[in-house]
Amino acid sequence: MPVNSFDNYPMSWKPEKKVLKRPFYESIAALLEQDIINGYLAPGTKLPPQRELADFLDLNFTTITRAYKVCEKKGLIYAVTGKGTFVAPNAARSITISTDKITNCIDLGFVASFEQSNGIVAEVIQEVTRKKYVEQLLNYNDPTGIPHHKTAGLNWMKSFGIQTDQEHISIVSGAQNALAITLTALFEPGNRIATDLYTYSNFIELAKMLHIQLVPIPGDEFGMLPNELEKQCMQLNIQGIFLMPSCSNPTTIMMSDIRKREVATVIRKHRLILIEDDIHAFLTAGIISNYEQPMFNLLPEQSIYICGTSKSICSGLRVAYIVYGEAFREKILQAIFNINVKTSSLDAEIITELILSGKAHEIVSQKQQLAQDTNDIYAEYFFERDLMGHPLSFYRWLSIGESSDGVLLESELQKHGVRVFHSDRFLSGSTTPNKYLRIALSSTNSLDELKIGLERLKKYLI
Repeated sequence: MPVNSFDNYPMSWKPEKKVLKRPFYESIAALLEQDIINGYLAPGTKLPPQRELADFLDLNFTTITRAYKVCEKKGLIYAVTGKGTFVAPNAARSITISTDKITNCIDLGFVASFEQSNGIVAEVIQEVTRKKYVEQLLNYNDPTGIPHHKTAGLNWMKSFGIQTDQEHISIVSGAQNALAITLTALFEPGNRIATDLYTYSNFIELAKMLHIQLVPIPGDEFGMLPNELEKQCMQLNIQGIFLMPSCSNPTTIMMSDIRKREVATVIRKHRLILIEDDIHAFLTAGIISNYEQPMFNLLPEQSIYICGTSKSICSGLRVAYIVYGEAFREKILQAIFNINVKTSSLDAEIITELILSGKAHEIVSQKQQLAQDTNDIYAEYFFERDLMGHPLSFYRWLSIGESSDGVLLESELQKHGVRVFHSDRFLSGSTTPNKYLRIALSSTNSLDELKIGLERLKKYLI
């Protein structure tokens, strides 16, 4: 007797046969998407094997495969070789992190930039507006950046170990803009990019919007495991890899230089495009004793290097430097013009003046001291937890064991007067039993407010 003769056959998902229309794969994909978004299929649910679902629906196996592929490209489901297909952890909600206004609540969620140093920036803005050539900063000229702005950027990045020339650097509107440009220029819908298991949530959302599939790779305290990356590259057609080696968001992990070289070997072997988001380089180069170089130097012709200034200098000016090899130059320039036309030369002039005057380094010193102060305060409240990762991170990664649903926990904490973000927001793929909270240390108006927020958090968790 065929399996589909059993109406009560146990399956995690049984789409209604009568509502299916041609083409069947599109109809099945639409039903699956609807049930995920409406919450009928919870994150982490294992879906029926494709052959089993094909038998149940009296359809061809390849029809189910095509339907699953449609939903996989949308970021709704993911496949694990040898284990099956699962509902993605954040398929039914947006995990984009922004500065949503909250009331009666201390924000330890959004990672700001220690805005106390913006007074220095404001003074420089006034100086820039008095310059004789200020009107020349207000046109469409130099879409990739005025030459002297690029020169300042090159000098800024030298302290992080990056050396390139003006032909291979562009100025864009922040690191997130650089990521959008890179994905649009160099990847296509359906392409796969390897990432850390926990990674930058806004990158996850960007990839989802562009229908790029993320492949989660496990790691340890030194960063992504090269043997696990090698394994996935052997099993799947992976085109790129996204890393934040200096200070991974959200885990704060710093890749050791040995691990960088090991991972670079795999990247080189499989000809992956490396996207290196080095927004935290200013907290690492020259401070961390065992820091040698960014990964870009190991793979200059396979890499896109992104150096934002929102954390190091000023978040509101939205200026970042993007460095690329010759093989990517034409496509990156085309994407910059199509997406941005150009980045504000006025903003770039302010950043340039801050760099050339030495005030950018003054700001960095202030932020490093504030980062030290806030990490010391955090240790007072959670002293029993090991402070893994970057010692001056603007956020901490707090283990909370096998906790309940992330959305529910975030909501409960807000009721207790503190906002933090649960680790589920940062999952690039499969769910894990261990749960964490990412706690921002750089967003409160004062150190006293930070202490109150951490006190509320600790009281709830005890």
